[in-house]
Amino acid sequence: MLRSTASVGGDAEREEEQEDEGDEDLRDGGVPFFVNRSGLPLNAETWDRMWRHVGRIHPEGDAVAKRIRGAIDLPKIPIPSVPTYQPSTTTSIPQRLEAIQRYIRDLQYNHTGTQFFEIKKSRPLTALMDIAKEMIKEALPIKCLEAVILGIYLTNNMPTVERFPLSFKTQFSGSQFRHIVLGIHSGGRFGALGISRREDLMYKPLEFKTLAELVAEYQGAYQGYWHTLRKVKIGQYVSHDPHSVEQIEWKHSVLDVDKLSKEELRRELERHTRDMRLKIGKAAPSSPTKDRKTGSPLRNPGSPMRRNSRSDRRPSGDKKSMEPKPPSDLNGYQIRV
Repeated sequence: MLRSTASVGGDAEREEEQEDEGDEDLRDGGVPFFVNRSGLPLNAETWDRMWRHVGRIHPEGDAVAKRIRGAIDLPKIPIPSVPTYQPSTTTSIPQRLEAIQRYIRDLQYNHTGTQFFEIKKSRPLTALMDIAKEMIKEALPIKCLEAVILGIYLTNNMPTVERFPLSFKTQFSGSQFRHIVLGIHSGGRFGALGISRREDLMYKPLEFKTLAELVAEYQGAYQGYWHTLRKVKIGQYVSHDPHSVEQIEWKHSVLDVDKLSKEELRRELERHTRDMRLKIGKAAPSSPTKDRKTGSPLRNPGSPMRRNSRSDRRPSGDKKSMEPKPPSDLNGYQIRV
Protein backbone atom coordinates (compact mmCIF):
# COMPACT_ATOMS: atom_id res chain seq x y z
CA MET A 1 0.00 0.00 0.00
CA LEU A 2 2.86 2.36 0.73
CA ARG A 3 4.12 1.91 -2.80
CA SER A 4 0.66 2.82 -4.10
CA THR A 5 0.63 6.09 -2.18
CA ALA A 6 4.23 7.04 -2.76
CA SER A 7 3.61 8.84 -6.05
CA VAL A 8 0.75 11.07 -4.90
CA GLY A 9 2.88 13.89 -3.54
CA GLY A 10 2.92 17.09 -5.57
CA ASP A 11 5.82 17.48 -7.97
CA ALA A 12 8.76 18.75 -5.98
CA GLU A 13 10.71 21.75 -7.18
CA ARG A 14 14.17 20.46 -6.34
CA GLU A 15 16.19 17.43 -7.36
CA GLU A 16 18.31 17.40 -4.22
CA GLU A 17 21.45 15.44 -3.64
CA GLN A 18 21.68 14.37 -0.02
CA GLU A 19 24.69 16.39 1.08
CA ASP A 20 27.44 15.39 3.44
CA GLU A 21 26.54 14.00 6.83
CA GLY A 22 25.10 16.59 9.19
CA ASP A 23 23.53 18.73 6.45
CA GLU A 24 19.84 18.92 7.26
CA ASP A 25 18.94 21.69 4.79
CA LEU A 26 17.27 19.34 2.32
CA ARG A 27 14.46 20.93 0.32
CA ASP A 28 11.59 19.45 -1.62
CA GLY A 29 8.95 21.71 -3.13
CA GLY A 30 10.16 24.73 -1.18
CA VAL A 31 9.87 22.99 2.21
CA PRO A 32 12.28 20.51 3.82
CA PHE A 33 12.13 16.92 2.68
CA PHE A 34 12.98 14.33 5.27
CA VAL A 35 15.30 11.36 5.36
CA ASN A 36 13.86 8.28 7.04
CA ARG A 37 16.32 7.49 9.82
CA SER A 38 14.08 4.98 11.62
CA GLY A 39 14.61 2.10 9.20
CA LEU A 40 11.87 -0.01 7.64
CA PRO A 41 9.04 -0.54 8.24
CA LEU A 42 8.44 3.16 8.92
CA ASN A 43 7.63 3.95 12.52
CA ALA A 44 4.42 5.80 13.35
CA GLU A 45 6.13 9.19 13.73
CA THR A 46 7.85 9.02 10.33
CA TRP A 47 4.71 7.69 8.67
CA ASP A 48 2.53 10.54 10.02
CA ARG A 49 5.16 13.15 9.19
CA MET A 50 5.29 11.92 5.60
CA TRP A 51 1.53 12.29 5.20
CA ARG A 52 1.54 15.76 6.76
CA HIS A 53 4.16 16.77 4.21
CA VAL A 54 2.08 15.31 1.38
CA GLY A 55 -0.91 17.30 2.62
CA ARG A 56 1.11 20.52 2.52
CA ILE A 57 2.49 20.12 -1.01
CA HIS A 58 -0.32 18.29 -2.85
CA PRO A 59 -2.90 20.46 -4.68
CA GLU A 60 -5.72 18.60 -2.91
CA GLY A 61 -4.13 19.07 0.50
CA ASP A 62 -5.12 16.73 3.32
CA ALA A 63 -8.02 15.37 1.27
CA VAL A 64 -5.73 13.18 -0.82
CA ALA A 65 -4.17 11.66 2.29
CA LYS A 66 -7.56 10.92 3.84
CA ARG A 67 -8.85 9.39 0.62
CA ILE A 68 -5.89 7.08 0.11
CA ARG A 69 -5.24 6.12 3.72
CA GLY A 70 -8.88 5.21 4.18
CA ALA A 71 -9.17 3.16 0.99
CA ILE A 72 -9.36 -0.61 1.13
CA ASP A 73 -9.36 -1.36 -2.61
CA LEU A 74 -6.25 0.40 -3.90
CA PRO A 75 -4.80 -1.27 -7.01
CA LYS A 76 -1.83 -3.53 -6.46
CA ILE A 77 1.36 -2.03 -7.81
CA PRO A 78 3.60 -4.56 -9.59
CA ILE A 79 7.07 -5.05 -8.17
CA PRO A 80 9.78 -4.59 -10.83
CA SER A 81 12.03 -7.54 -11.54
CA VAL A 82 15.78 -7.13 -11.16
CA PRO A 83 17.56 -7.73 -14.50
CA THR A 84 19.23 -11.14 -14.72
CA TYR A 85 21.41 -12.66 -17.40
CA GLN A 86 22.10 -16.28 -18.23
CA PRO A 87 25.77 -17.22 -18.70
CA SER A 88 24.92 -18.72 -22.09
CA THR A 89 23.47 -15.44 -23.44
CA THR A 90 25.51 -12.78 -25.19
CA THR A 91 23.77 -9.66 -23.89
CA SER A 92 25.90 -6.62 -24.73
CA ILE A 93 27.00 -4.05 -22.16
CA PRO A 94 24.71 -1.31 -23.57
CA GLN A 95 21.76 -3.72 -23.43
CA ARG A 96 22.53 -4.59 -19.82
CA LEU A 97 22.79 -0.93 -18.87
CA GLU A 98 19.47 -0.21 -20.55
CA ALA A 99 17.86 -3.05 -18.60
CA ILE A 100 19.26 -1.69 -15.34
CA GLN A 101 17.96 1.79 -16.17
CA ARG A 102 14.50 0.38 -16.92
CA TYR A 103 14.51 -1.28 -13.51
CA ILE A 104 15.52 1.98 -11.78
CA ARG A 105 12.82 3.87 -13.68
CA ASP A 106 10.20 1.23 -12.88
CA LEU A 107 10.78 1.81 -9.16
CA GLN A 108 9.51 5.35 -9.85
CA TYR A 109 10.66 8.70 -8.56
CA ASN A 110 9.81 9.40 -4.91
CA HIS A 111 7.48 12.42 -4.55
CA THR A 112 6.41 11.82 -0.95
CA GLY A 113 8.87 14.23 0.65
CA THR A 114 10.44 11.39 2.66
CA GLN A 115 13.55 9.64 1.39
CA PHE A 116 13.00 6.07 2.54
CA PHE A 117 16.64 4.96 2.67
CA GLU A 118 19.28 6.89 4.58
CA ILE A 119 22.42 7.24 2.47
CA LYS A 120 25.43 8.39 4.47
CA LYS A 121 28.20 9.14 2.03
CA SER A 122 30.91 8.43 4.60
CA ARG A 123 29.84 4.80 4.93
CA PRO A 124 32.12 2.14 3.39
CA LEU A 125 31.07 0.68 0.08
CA THR A 126 30.07 -2.64 1.65
CA ALA A 127 27.52 -0.90 3.90
CA LEU A 128 26.04 1.04 0.97
CA MET A 129 25.69 -2.21 -0.98
CA ASP A 130 23.66 -3.63 1.90
CA ILE A 131 21.32 -0.65 1.55
CA ALA A 132 21.04 -1.36 -2.19
CA LYS A 133 19.89 -4.89 -1.36
CA GLU A 134 17.31 -3.38 0.97
CA MET A 135 16.05 -1.12 -1.83
CA ILE A 136 15.55 -4.14 -4.08
CA LYS A 137 13.74 -6.05 -1.33
CA GLU A 138 11.37 -3.17 -0.46
CA ALA A 139 10.85 -1.96 -4.07
CA LEU A 140 9.96 1.57 -2.93
CA PRO A 141 10.23 4.75 -5.01
CA ILE A 142 13.66 6.36 -4.82
CA LYS A 143 15.44 9.68 -5.23
CA CYS A 144 18.56 10.42 -7.26
CA LEU A 145 21.19 9.56 -4.63
CA GLU A 146 19.51 6.24 -3.89
CA ALA A 147 19.50 5.49 -7.64
CA VAL A 148 23.28 6.01 -7.74
CA ILE A 149 23.84 3.46 -4.97
CA LEU A 150 21.47 1.02 -6.65
CA GLY A 151 23.21 1.52 -10.00
CA ILE A 152 26.59 0.71 -8.44
CA TYR A 153 25.22 -2.48 -6.92
CA LEU A 154 23.60 -3.66 -10.15
CA THR A 155 26.78 -3.09 -12.19
CA ASN A 156 29.25 -4.66 -9.73
CA ASN A 157 29.31 -7.87 -11.79
CA MET A 158 30.29 -5.97 -14.94
CA PRO A 159 34.10 -5.60 -14.60
CA THR A 160 34.52 -3.81 -17.92
CA VAL A 161 32.13 -1.06 -16.80
CA GLU A 162 33.66 1.70 -14.68
CA ARG A 163 31.32 3.76 -12.48
CA PHE A 164 31.79 7.21 -10.92
CA PRO A 165 29.56 9.81 -9.18
CA LEU A 166 28.63 12.82 -11.32
CA SER A 167 26.73 15.63 -9.60
CA PHE A 168 25.44 19.01 -10.72
CA LYS A 169 24.61 22.27 -9.02
CA THR A 170 22.37 24.63 -10.99
CA GLN A 171 20.72 27.98 -10.42
CA PHE A 172 17.35 29.35 -11.45
CA SER A 173 15.66 32.56 -10.37
CA GLY A 174 17.87 32.97 -7.30
CA SER A 175 17.55 29.37 -6.06
CA GLN A 176 20.08 26.56 -6.23
CA PHE A 177 19.32 22.96 -7.17
CA ARG A 178 21.35 19.76 -6.91
CA HIS A 179 21.23 16.47 -8.75
CA ILE A 180 23.43 13.38 -9.02
CA VAL A 181 23.75 10.50 -11.51
CA LEU A 182 26.07 7.53 -11.86
CA GLY A 183 28.59 8.15 -14.63
CA ILE A 184 29.49 5.12 -16.74
CA HIS A 185 32.62 4.44 -18.82
CA SER A 186 33.00 1.32 -20.95
CA GLY A 187 34.45 0.48 -24.34
CA GLY A 188 35.82 3.99 -24.77
CA ARG A 189 32.38 5.59 -24.36
CA PHE A 190 30.66 7.47 -21.53
CA GLY A 191 27.04 7.34 -20.35
CA ALA A 192 25.03 7.55 -17.13
CA LEU A 193 22.39 5.83 -15.00
CA GLY A 194 19.99 7.57 -12.63
CA ILE A 195 16.53 8.87 -11.87
CA SER A 196 14.91 12.29 -12.13
CA ARG A 197 11.57 13.95 -12.73
CA ARG A 198 12.94 14.91 -16.15
CA GLU A 199 13.64 12.26 -18.75
CA ASP A 200 16.70 14.09 -20.10
CA LEU A 201 18.32 14.50 -16.67
CA MET A 202 18.83 10.83 -15.84
CA TYR A 203 19.81 8.04 -18.26
CA LYS A 204 22.35 8.68 -20.99
CA PRO A 205 23.23 5.82 -23.37
CA LEU A 206 26.81 4.68 -23.69
CA GLU A 207 27.61 6.81 -26.74
CA PHE A 208 29.63 9.87 -25.65
CA LYS A 209 33.28 9.88 -26.71
CA THR A 210 34.49 12.06 -23.84
CA LEU A 211 33.42 13.07 -20.36
CA ALA A 212 33.18 16.65 -21.63
CA GLU A 213 30.56 15.58 -24.19
CA LEU A 214 28.54 13.85 -21.45
CA VAL A 215 28.63 16.92 -19.19
CA ALA A 216 27.69 19.16 -22.13
CA GLU A 217 24.67 16.93 -22.77
CA TYR A 218 23.40 17.52 -19.23
CA GLN A 219 24.21 21.22 -19.44
CA GLY A 220 22.09 21.51 -22.59
CA ALA A 221 19.22 19.69 -20.88
CA TYR A 222 19.36 22.10 -17.95
CA GLN A 223 19.31 25.07 -20.32
CA GLY A 224 16.03 23.73 -21.69
CA TYR A 225 14.55 24.37 -18.23
CA TRP A 226 16.24 27.80 -17.90
CA HIS A 227 18.69 26.44 -15.34
CA THR A 228 22.30 27.63 -15.38
CA LEU A 229 24.88 24.96 -14.58
CA ARG A 230 27.10 26.39 -11.83
CA LYS A 231 29.18 23.49 -10.58
CA VAL A 232 30.09 19.94 -11.57
CA LYS A 233 31.51 17.43 -9.07
CA ILE A 234 33.07 14.21 -10.33
CA GLY A 235 34.23 11.32 -8.19
CA GLN A 236 36.73 8.57 -8.86
CA TYR A 237 35.95 5.11 -10.22
CA VAL A 238 34.11 2.95 -7.67
CA SER A 239 35.45 -0.47 -6.71
CA HIS A 240 33.64 -3.54 -8.05
CA ASP A 241 34.27 -5.39 -4.78
CA PRO A 242 30.94 -5.35 -2.89
CA HIS A 243 32.82 -6.09 0.36
CA SER A 244 35.28 -3.21 0.02
CA VAL A 245 35.61 -1.04 3.13
CA GLU A 246 36.84 1.96 1.17
CA GLN A 247 34.61 5.01 0.89
CA ILE A 248 33.28 6.26 -2.40
CA GLU A 249 35.23 9.32 -3.50
CA TRP A 250 32.30 11.56 -4.33
CA LYS A 251 34.09 14.68 -5.52
CA HIS A 252 37.68 14.24 -6.61
CA SER A 253 37.24 17.20 -8.98
CA VAL A 254 35.01 20.19 -8.22
CA LEU A 255 34.62 22.44 -11.27
CA ASP A 256 33.06 25.90 -11.10
CA VAL A 257 31.56 26.03 -14.56
CA ASP A 258 30.91 29.80 -14.43
CA LYS A 259 34.61 30.39 -13.72
CA LEU A 260 35.84 28.39 -16.70
CA SER A 261 35.71 28.94 -20.42
CA LYS A 262 34.37 26.11 -22.54
CA GLU A 263 37.91 25.08 -23.48
CA GLU A 264 39.12 25.27 -19.86
CA LEU A 265 36.22 23.09 -18.74
CA ARG A 266 37.03 20.55 -21.45
CA ARG A 267 40.69 20.41 -20.34
CA GLU A 268 39.72 19.97 -16.67
CA LEU A 269 37.37 17.11 -17.57
CA GLU A 270 40.09 15.47 -19.66
CA ARG A 271 42.47 15.79 -16.71
CA HIS A 272 39.94 14.13 -14.45
CA THR A 273 39.48 11.32 -16.98
CA ARG A 274 43.23 10.68 -16.84
CA ASP A 275 43.12 10.70 -13.03
CA MET A 276 40.37 8.08 -13.08
CA ARG A 277 42.36 5.84 -15.43
CA LEU A 278 45.29 5.92 -13.00
CA LYS A 279 43.13 4.36 -10.31
CA ILE A 280 42.31 1.28 -12.39
CA GLY A 281 44.29 -1.70 -11.18
CA LYS A 282 44.92 -0.36 -7.70
CA ALA A 283 43.75 -2.87 -5.13
CA ALA A 284 41.01 -1.69 -2.78
CA PRO A 285 40.84 -2.92 0.83
CA SER A 286 38.10 -5.40 1.48
CA SER A 287 36.31 -6.26 4.66
CA PRO A 288 36.01 -9.68 6.29
CA THR A 289 32.71 -11.35 5.55
CA LYS A 290 32.38 -12.67 9.08
CA ASP A 291 31.10 -10.54 11.97
CA ARG A 292 30.77 -7.53 9.70
CA LYS A 293 28.42 -4.70 10.62
CA THR A 294 26.09 -3.85 7.79
CA GLY A 295 24.77 -0.44 6.82
CA SER A 296 21.21 -1.44 6.05
CA PRO A 297 18.49 0.29 8.06
CA LEU A 298 17.31 -1.42 11.21
CA ARG A 299 13.81 -2.77 11.05
CA ASN A 300 11.24 -1.28 13.35
CA PRO A 301 8.19 -3.46 14.04
CA GLY A 302 5.93 -0.53 14.89
CA SER A 303 5.09 0.77 11.44
CA PRO A 304 1.43 1.10 10.43
CA MET A 305 2.27 0.14 6.84
CA ARG A 306 5.01 -1.76 5.05
CA ARG A 307 6.39 -2.43 1.58
CA ASN A 308 9.34 -3.76 2.97
CA SER A 309 39.60 8.96 2.70
CA ARG A 310 39.04 11.56 0.16
CA SER A 311 41.72 12.93 -2.19
CA ASP A 312 42.34 16.65 -2.51
CA ARG A 313 39.63 18.32 -4.51
CA ARG A 314 40.60 20.04 -7.72
CA PRO A 315 39.41 23.67 -7.74
CA SER A 316 38.74 25.50 -10.97
CA GLY A 317 39.63 28.92 -12.36
CA ASP A 318 38.54 32.54 -12.09
CA LYS A 319 34.91 33.61 -12.01
CA LYS A 320 33.32 34.96 -15.16
CA SER A 321 30.36 37.30 -15.54
CA MET A 322 27.03 36.56 -13.91
CA GLU A 323 24.38 34.46 -15.66
CA PRO A 324 21.74 36.14 -17.85
CA LYS A 325 18.42 36.64 -16.14
CA PRO A 326 15.62 34.20 -17.01
CA PRO A 327 12.69 35.43 -19.09
CA SER A 328 10.61 37.97 -17.16
CA ASP A 329 7.44 35.85 -17.27
CA LEU A 330 9.30 33.10 -15.35
CA ASN A 331 10.36 35.24 -12.38
CA GLY A 332 9.08 33.79 -9.14
CA TYR A 333 8.36 30.41 -10.67
CA GLN A 334 10.63 27.47 -9.92
CA ILE A 335 11.20 25.19 -12.90
CA ARG A 336 11.16 21.64 -11.52
CA VAL A 337 14.10 19.47 -12.55
